[in-house]
Amino acid sequence: MAADGVQLIVVDAANVVGSRPDGWWRDRPGAARRLLERMAGPRAWQAEPGEVIVVLEGAAKAAVDAAVDPEFGGMRVVLADGSGDDAIVGVVAAARAEDSSRPITVVTADRGLRARVAAVGAETVGPHWLLDRLGA
Repeated sequence: MAADGVQLIVVDAANVVGSRPDGWWRDRPGAARRLLERMAGPRAWQAEPGEVIVVLEGAAKAAVDAAVDPEFGGMRVVLADGSGDDAIVGVVAAARAEDSSRPITVVTADRGLRARVAAVGAETVGPHWLLDRLGA
């Protein structure tokens, strides 16, 4: 992970793709892949350069082959073994341990996850923060 005050954005992909009202999420692997492709395009959606980590869980993990594609368009993809929430908290805690002053934003609507990452010093924003910036 990069440090030295570089912004870290951690995306709860399952929560982001599941937040769309148009059924985009029904095909979880396809929806996760489309999200990754949109995020990997021109990074105009990011206010400032930074590191992006996308956490995939369950059926959405089929969107990428982490053995072949651990970095997707300059983003690191983490395939959660179990709970995506636990994986996200682990990523945030590791980044915080590496650099206690690093700005970290987690994209999720999950209230339980928001409380867990806030306890480790991360800011949270809802899925529409990202979807609006992607024009999705």
